[in-house]
Amino acid sequence: MITALAVWTPDPVSLVLIALLGGWYATAVRRVRRGGGHWPRARSVTWFGGGLGAYALATLSSIGAYSDVLFSMRAAQVILLLMVAPLGLALGAPLTLLRETAPPGLVARLRSALHSRFCRVLAFPATASALLIATPWALYFTDWYPAVLRSPVLDELTRLALLLIGFAYFWSRLQLDPVPRGYPHLVSVWITFAEVVFDAALGLTLWFSGHLVAADYYQSLGRAWGPDLRLDQTIGAGVLWIVGDLAGLPFLGALLNRMSRQDAEQAVRIDRELDEREAEQSSDRPWWEDDPVLSERFRRR
Repeated sequence: MITALAVWTPDPVSLVLIALLGGWYATAVRRVRRGGGHWPRARSVTWFGGGLGAYALATLSSIGAYSDVLFSMRAAQVILLLMVAPLGLALGAPLTLLRETAPPGLVARLRSALHSRFCRVLAFPATASALLIATPWALYFTDWYPAVLRSPVLDELTRLALLLIGFAYFWSRLQLDPVPRGYPHLVSVWITFAEVVFDAALGLTLWFSGHLVAADYYQSLGRAWGPDLRLDQTIGAGVLWIVGDLAGLPFLGALLNRMSRQDAEQAVRIDRELDEREAEQSSDRPWWEDDPVLSERFRRR
């Protein structure tokens, strides 16, 4: 078991993607700071640790090495690529960083793309949520899953698709980056609870179902070590259910943090508006009311 955990696989696509995204982000952050701007360190930590770190764990560690051999390892990879890594990337606010460092022409195209019909539909709460919830069901209960196990090209494309679907969900729900239209964060909180229900349903279905997913493929491997096919799928179902729900806790925490910050900003804005109205009303008073002698004389009359 210890040997298995120590296994790493040099996946070229993952290495290139991590190098490109990590290099761009680090360069852009340095550019912001050299220009006198401020970029929160927490965003960099979530980008590299929670985002690229989780992606590396899913594709380069023993999880990636055994994802074609064990159902449970593939389940862990799916959760990392769909729930964990995209959340870390979204918390890194890459679109905001791109807007602050990219050439004006690229920023204009980005702004135009964000307000396109495609992005408006994608950022709609029901759309992004449906994609996130339906993707695992489609993966495990169609021919998609066996095809992924047999095709390295489709495997890589599926990994990227999971990452992009997860990022679209967290980008539209957190609204940390620019979005076509803002929605109340309370909507996202209710969506999170609905997602918990669907995660549980998926896990329980795989757990108690008499059907073994991709049984022909796994039997053809002739694996003589580790759990049998039924136990392996049961472990994977538990990963999809329990770990999937646990992975949603940081998202819920980020949502609540965003809600508290917005409430504080709104309170400051309301106080400022009230102060401005009070100042305008006081400026409309006659000048003699502020003079102690004249104000007393007019009161006597």
